Amino acid sequence: MTKKIIVEIAEGLGNQLFMYANAYSLSRKLNYDLMIDNTSGFSKKKNQLRKHQRYMLDLFCIDQKLAPNNLRYDDLNKRVKKKIELFIDKFRIKKKFIIEKNIKIEGKKKAEDYKVIDKFKLSDLVYVQGNYENHKYFGSFKNDLVRLFKPKKKFINYQNPIISELQETNSVSIHIRRHKYSEQPHEINDDKKMQKSSDFTKNLIVYIKKSISFFEDKIDKPFFFIWSNDFVGLENEFDTRNFKFVKNNDVINDFYLFSLAKHFIVGGSSYHWWGAWLNESPNKICIRPSKLNPSNNVKFYPENWIKI
Repeated sequence: MTKKIIVEIAEGLGNQLFMYANAYSLSRKLNYDLMIDNTSGFSKKKNQLRKHQRYMLDLFCIDQKLAPNNLRYDDLNKRVKKKIELFIDKFRIKKKFIIEKNIKIEGKKKAEDYKVIDKFKLSDLVYVQGNYENHKYFGSFKNDLVRLFKPKKKFINYQNPIISELQETNSVSIHIRRHKYSEQPHEINDDKKMQKSSDFTKNLIVYIKKSISFFEDKIDKPFFFIWSNDFVGLENEFDTRNFKFVKNNDVINDFYLFSLAKHFIVGGSSYHWWGAWLNESPNKICIRPSKLNPSNNVKFYPENWIKI
């Protein structure tokens, strides 16, 4: 029997890439076949409330080897079965489930630190679940991931004029994630969540402006490209002579454009994290915020990214 790892994919694109990258790394290290469960993570109603949360790994050059229906937990009966299996798994010598745990650090739930998985403690069929937003889980396979996480050519608009602008300038990619805590329909009328989102955006813009000053002192004639999920009011925050607002693209074309930038001001989204980490610009400078972390993983940012 071939040993298998099945990874549950869920949430938005950035998190989907983290989930796959960790499972891919595990499958290579342990010599297991990797299969994707692309339905269980989206099967609950609460996981269908954000429009951007849908399976999107099929937009990339990833082998879409999908798990069979009998190895998924994508309906109520199967989820009940999973709870029973998780309980039984506590007593198994060889574990069937690898699930990232949250632990309390200074009163807040944070992802557990990087763990080395021992193949001798695993069954021949392993189910992996969790975000694993730490490059240590998969960094040794970066060359593979750069290849696998290239968007399929059929989805890319190669006539987009932004392509040449990114290539011909000293381009700096900026992503401004807005409405972070108030995206779901029931959150729009929640004053606390709306205020939390507003505060996150304000702090993000303060950090971005400091990072812009860094690049203006550090490199010759930087030109800044701004992506956002909501551009309303951003024109008032930035001098449009040195900035380009990248609008009207879909998520995969924007992801492709990240690969063409020379430098990055990273903050606010795991989606932009991947654009920066995968980018192969030879003299790339990545700036990251010292106080803003969109992940519950304290090791979210690579150590060599500059803190501002």
